[in-house]
Amino acid sequence: MDSLFPESVPAASGPVKVSHDAPLAARMRPRTLAEVAGQQHILGQGTLLRRAIEADRFSSLIFYGPPGTGKTTLATVIANSTDSRFEMLNGVESNVAEIREKIAQAQKWNQLRDQTTILFIDEIHRFNKAQQDVLLPHVERGTVRFIGATTHNPYFYVNSPLVSRSQIFQLEPVPSDAIITLMQSALSDEDRGLGKKPISIDDEALAHIADKSDGDARRALTALELAALTTPEGDGGQIHISLEVAEESIQQKAIVYDADGDAHHDTISAFIKSIRGSDPDAALYWLAKMLYAGEDPRFIARRLVISASEDIGLADSNALRVAMDAHRAFEFIGMPEGRIPLAHATVYLATAPKSNSAYAALGEAMHDVKEGRTLAVPEHLRTQTRKKLAKGSGASDATLQYHYSHDYDGNYVPQAYLPEGKSYYTPTENGLEKRIKERLDYWRGQFKRPH
Repeated sequence: MDSLFPESVPAASGPVKVSHDAPLAARMRPRTLAEVAGQQHILGQGTLLRRAIEADRFSSLIFYGPPGTGKTTLATVIANSTDSRFEMLNGVESNVAEIREKIAQAQKWNQLRDQTTILFIDEIHRFNKAQQDVLLPHVERGTVRFIGATTHNPYFYVNSPLVSRSQIFQLEPVPSDAIITLMQSALSDEDRGLGKKPISIDDEALAHIADKSDGDARRALTALELAALTTPEGDGGQIHISLEVAEESIQQKAIVYDADGDAHHDTISAFIKSIRGSDPDAALYWLAKMLYAGEDPRFIARRLVISASEDIGLADSNALRVAMDAHRAFEFIGMPEGRIPLAHATVYLATAPKSNSAYAALGEAMHDVKEGRTLAVPEHLRTQTRKKLAKGSGASDATLQYHYSHDYDGNYVPQAYLPEGKSYYTPTENGLEKRIKERLDYWRGQFKRPH
């Protein structure tokens, strides 16, 4: 250690050194921006993040996205290219004491060498509020340059003050062609990859692994390494990875789906919007994704019931019965057959005529109750006891007269049910609601006639 530094100040640490025994995905972690797979929307030439990294001009950053998309990779790339000291913590393992220790070290390093420390925290969403609050004053003063990585939306899982002091960059699943290129690099790299082994792989095998990895580069490299290490040598000592070997190596496709995060909310949103948009094919796809990923079928059933009233409504009131029956049928038979009535209800709702007139009318009425003057119940609609009290106070018989609808032709008689005659419900001409509109237009026409 430099003699200018006391023993209490640890030497500057750089990126974690990777052992040759480490998994292939760790060994092949990109060292430069040029080696990063995908993410061209934030790392392409001229983009803000690329310029900030190349110029070493950034303050605090938060990367979020699905697993295996390069969040930790970007932190190590920055560590390789920056003049700053690099320290790393993990949200699962670290505590407040460790955070304070890293910050104290950064302060001493800055005082003695005028060098800033990059503090990278993986899985920052695992930190509780108190742990995140410890960082705030030091991020604001520039004691450390903070980089966080998370699979969860930081706007919901990271403290707002910390988010407001950081630039947020969302990483997307890595495209299949980029994953194939990454695997080819791993096969040819003799230093970090599998280049020293006599491996040949079929194009179909590469494509299968890339497809089944679902945008997760780490998963693809792990499957490739498993295939290479478990496939026996053939003639001439050659290791041949066929499509069959690839299928065994990656097994079931891993759907990126977090039960309490963006994937959950975005997928159910796409499902309901597909039903609302009358696209049964899209609705079935999103239903299949949720079921495959292990979404609670009861949650799906509840959303179908809501959609039946919100989006189909009076255009086809049978939709609500179908959705409720699907819910009850699922409870009765369970999985896996329970997915059948869910598909039944999904297709019925997606192909039914649509109307949100009742829902929209309620929203307008709720707004008036909340924002407008509270309306009194008209005297002729009050209970008998209340009407007797009103009559005793001098109200006229005409004001108190209630007309019993069933005493009149067509079981209808024009009379006011709102003091101001306010109209909320406007029926559409979609599906069966057209008949409702015809009846209502007739009744409202009758009410407007002098009587």
